[in-house]
Amino acid sequence: MSVAFLLLGANLGNRNENILTAKKQLEVSAGKIIMSSSVSETEPWGKIHQPAYLNQVLILETTLLPYRLLDATKTIEKNFGERIPHSWNAREMDIDILYYDSQVINNQLINIPHPYIPFRKFTLTPLVEIAPDFIHPVYRLSNAELLGCCLDTSTVLSTKQCGEKSVQK
Repeated sequence: MSVAFLLLGANLGNRNENILTAKKQLEVSAGKIIMSSSVSETEPWGKIHQPAYLNQVLILETTLLPYRLLDATKTIEKNFGERIPHSWNAREMDIDILYYDSQVINNQLINIPHPYIPFRKFTLTPLVEIAPDFIHPVYRLSNAELLGCCLDTSTVLSTKQCGEKSVQK
């Protein structure tokens, strides 16, 4: 059994429902979700002239090897409809594999850990919420340390378990 960290993001359609649906599909096709961060509303990153995203990080127990997990996530994304082939376009669902155990895989098909983890506050904030001490296998820093070094100044609005909202800048 392996553990994968996944980032779900949606900025089109019913964003909340899209995240819930993707989580259900992940549990059917990829494994068991053992932990979820709060859902955060975040500014778009990269291509900024588009609607705000809802994001959530999941920890998934899986028997799928990294390439099969990638296939499963891409199938789920396609279930939400065709997406314009550019990494930072608006979409109903995007699923990134952030970590897969502590493996490092870099080739034309897959990059694990996800290469943008240290640069994206919308990724690091929910990672720190559920796994602050997990060590990035390349940078050899914890998620909390990476967030402390992150130069991204975008706003991450997190919905806390009690329903309150807090803004982190």
